[in-house]
Amino acid sequence: MDHHERSARRARFLLAGLTVLVVGALSAGGITAYSLIEDGSSGTPASGPVATGEAKPSGPASADSGAEMTPERARKISLNAPTSQKGGASTGFPHSPGGAVSAVVHFWEEYAWMDDEKARQQLDVVTSPDATGYIDKQISEVRTLREGVGLPASGGTPAGITFTTTVDAVRVRSLADDDLPRGDVMHIWLSFDRYATTPEKVADDNPVKGDTTDFIVKWQDDAWKITDEAAYVRQRTFPVAYDPDSPFAWRDQWIQVRHED
Repeated sequence: MDHHERSARRARFLLAGLTVLVVGALSAGGITAYSLIEDGSSGTPASGPVATGEAKPSGPASADSGAEMTPERARKISLNAPTSQKGGASTGFPHSPGGAVSAVVHFWEEYAWMDDEKARQQLDVVTSPDATGYIDKQISEVRTLREGVGLPASGGTPAGITFTTTVDAVRVRSLADDDLPRGDVMHIWLSFDRYATTPEKVADDNPVKGDTTDFIVKWQDDAWKITDEAAYVRQRTFPVAYDPDSPFAWRDQWIQVRHED
């Protein structure tokens, strides 16, 4: 992102027998993750406690009240389904924290991070016009990654390789803006896995597991838009490491994502 520090992360995975370094990061920090479970209301967030939108809890909160709570034991958040697609990006998420989470998770799972042309089309749809230079910076990162594995700077995903990204958990906070209602700017951390497969090798022996990235999104033009405005970036916070069985991860408000079958 422009106008703020980006933390580097690295993960190794299969790419036609090559080891690839994936470099990423993003954005800024409070609504509690627990509220995403407790409130299933929809509509426009207002000042005061933030409503969660249509994201629905799923599963029991705890099988044993004497055990310490962890993300694995807690209820999961279900995603809102998009109502439309544009430029390869899912759109049409509700104006609620649950809608913000759904928009970010869908974007990251769909993002064409190895294809600079498709990535630009997606980013054109989901990026705020206030995020000056953000899209060009992301495309530069895609091209740098491609060059790092011996591919031309511009082009598509290598033929015969399929990448799958799955977000396992999220950590959600609202950010302050004097000109917007509370809940209209959200900082969302993702913990995700990524796999690469080929027709000859349907299982990835070296997938990305438990990598993290984060986004700031704000409600703008009737949609959730990615932004990197300095006023929000200054509020960015960093979570403890996500572990599904960690009470520390639960206390830090990590919550698991339920993907519908």
